[in-house]
Amino acid sequence: MGSSRREQGRPKFAPEAIAVMREIGVDISGHRSKSLDEFTGKTLDLVITVCDNANEICPVFPGGVERLHWPFDDPAAVAGSEEQRKAAFRTIRDQIHARIRTFLGH
Repeated sequence: MGSSRREQGRPKFAPEAIAVMREIGVDISGHRSKSLDEFTGKTLDLVITVCDNANEICPVFPGGVERLHWPFDDPAAVAGSEEQRKAAFRTIRDQIHARIRTFLGH
């Protein structure tokens, strides 16, 4: 959920993403998008992509990694007032939350 902006070469999450996660008690202000290079040599069981661009460029992972693609609209693509943009981020936040709960069987 983070259209990123560059800060010292590291992608940071969009301010709207930080704000709507804070609304539910989750602080992502210190988080950043991670490069796939950071996972080189690590054993992964599951890779989930949430945008079509990531799904298209996501490499093949060795070792039988399960890949899932959960397409969500990009809330950063929404134009409008600050409240309209936050509403878009809330919608996607809630959709991702619901999808994770379904995946986990809750």
